[in-house]
Amino acid sequence: MLKVENIAVFYRDVQAIRGVSLEVPERGIVALLGPNAAGKSTTLRAISNVITIRSGRITFDGQRIDHLPLYKIVEMGVIHVPEGRGLFSTLTVRENLEMGGYSQRARKHLRESLAQVLDIFPVMKDRQVQMAGSLSGGEQQMCSIARGMMARPRLLMIDEMSLGLAPRIVQQMFEVVRKIAKTGIAVLLVEQQIQRAFQVAQFAYILENGATVLSGPTNDLARHEHVKRVYLGM
Repeated sequence: MLKVENIAVFYRDVQAIRGVSLEVPERGIVALLGPNAAGKSTTLRAISNVITIRSGRITFDGQRIDHLPLYKIVEMGVIHVPEGRGLFSTLTVRENLEMGGYSQRARKHLRESLAQVLDIFPVMKDRQVQMAGSLSGGEQQMCSIARGMMARPRLLMIDEMSLGLAPRIVQQMFEVVRKIAKTGIAVLLVEQQIQRAFQVAQFAYILENGATVLSGPTNDLARHEHVKRVYLGM
């Protein structure tokens, strides 16, 4: 479904990515892992075309998208849930969710999408009239992902969803990712908690210093000596 081929990204004169390649199949859960400043979030921004790649190519369903404006990428079903949640804090939960269904592709399915989202995130059903800024950290993360789902994604990219959350809430979030995948949506997950990511993803890519250095089925990577030593503390 998604194919990223040897992309390079610069922030002005500073190179942030020097050779990232990855693929996401339909209905798959793929993890993008690595240390801080490895280029994981930048890779998601490049796929969304929030930042322009300098070289390489990005295709979705065989169509090149790295030259398309962000709104057209959204219309194709590539949805990015950014790090930091980005909710409209002075709007209600319901209003935030409805904003997620604003695109032409999603607007005509607004009621159907809302019912699906509230089924996956039942706590949001009880919070619909509450201001988004007054939610707990875990609830805000749920609201952010739920808003992304309102856009009717075919591919949902989630950046650092467990950041700053209590372990119990983190476990709930990973269960949510499984539920999302069961609806037929592919997920590209940027995550620091590698052990948990290995439990939910079928395939993973590891970035270091702006390049893809390892990739493979998560069961195989979990046994790789470099991964065990550097990331799993074994």
